[in-house]
Amino acid sequence: MTDCVKTYFDAFNAGDTDAMLDCLTDDVAHHVNEGKIRTGKPAFAEFCAHMSRCYRENLTDMVIFSGAGGTRAAAEYMVNGTYLETDEGLPEARGQSYRLPAGSFFDIRDGKIARVTTYYNLADWMAQVK
Repeated sequence: MTDCVKTYFDAFNAGDTDAMLDCLTDDVAHHVNEGKIRTGKPAFAEFCAHMSRCYRENLTDMVIFSGAGGTRAAAEYMVNGTYLETDEGLPEARGQSYRLPAGSFFDIRDGKIARVTTYYNLADWMAQVK
């Protein structure tokens, strides 16, 4: 049941937040790296708007895994990005490029993503944008 995960990442790379939201349950739990859990599509949309303002990212080298039963999935990929606008508490943005490995984990319910958990090495990112 990784179709929704592939669709989600295709929408991410297209910069299509609405299509990403279509892949999620209304009560989606969004576990961000180094941050608080956000619950629900409105909180997820707000996060995406913030990210789009501060970062331009494209994911490559995508490998998607699915668990038995189709209720769990994971993905490993490379984040290729540009730091566009200074994000609060982070180094000043000057258009720096970065490239770092990342991964996401998913709970799938009724063909939609009910949980997204994303991990990357923040220290690696910080060193690249200094």
